[in-house]
Amino acid sequence: MKYQGVLKKMMTENAEEIQYYLDMKTDFINMNQLINKDLTLSFVTYECLNCGLEKKIYRQGFCKSCFFEIPNAADWIMKPELSKAHLGIEDRDLAYEQSVQLKPHIVYLANSSNVKVGVTRKQQVPTRWIDQGAHEAIEIVEVPNRYLAGITEVALKEHVADKTNWRKMLKNDIEDENLVEWRDKLKQFIPEEAKAYFIENNTETNLNFPVVKYPLKPKSLNLLKTPTYSGKLVGVKGQYLIFEDETVFNVRSNEGLVVSIEI
Repeated sequence: MKYQGVLKKMMTENAEEIQYYLDMKTDFINMNQLINKDLTLSFVTYECLNCGLEKKIYRQGFCKSCFFEIPNAADWIMKPELSKAHLGIEDRDLAYEQSVQLKPHIVYLANSSNVKVGVTRKQQVPTRWIDQGAHEAIEIVEVPNRYLAGITEVALKEHVADKTNWRKMLKNDIEDENLVEWRDKLKQFIPEEAKAYFIENNTETNLNFPVVKYPLKPKSLNLLKTPTYSGKLVGVKGQYLIFEDETVFNVRSNEGLVVSIEI
């Protein structure tokens, strides 16, 4: 079987074991069904996720001109504290910014390689945690806009990490943490404007990834340097495909590449 399409982050479904789906335009591939099968990944060309043109990808699946123009690649995406839609101030497209920023947002703790703080729209729970490869997570605050979530994250990352160590996450070199205790310990550092939105008495969510074998020394596949790669798929975690020879491939960081997948 051979499929071809532009890479976008895998869609997920939180079941007893997380289900992963790759949208290849004309086909949906359930990646769980490919575990223990041999795959060949080949780079074909580029396709910007916004304009659809065959232009070299700059960042986040977009060509350079789209990245600097479209509203869904603006700085507030990566830095929620820069959000201004709640003030009626436009960055690139106020209608779009209001549609995203003025929705309920969650500040959470997730444990993928270590306990870290993060922000996501409420509708993205638990998808965001799955994408980060977190085996446990808990919400701290639920606020009405992205700005409040952003300033809360900035305050809390003075006391807890805000980055995931991807190698540690993929090696499954993790320790279980009491996230309820962490949540309560960090409560005192929440900014005044967000204190009223603190969530009490919730429990942590546990996530189970479809992995047969974790790599001891994960090595990242770069399809631009190695245009064709073959290997046996032994797991999926976060947005990574894990192969038997300890090669790992981050689907999300390769968005916008057109690839063929042969099974």
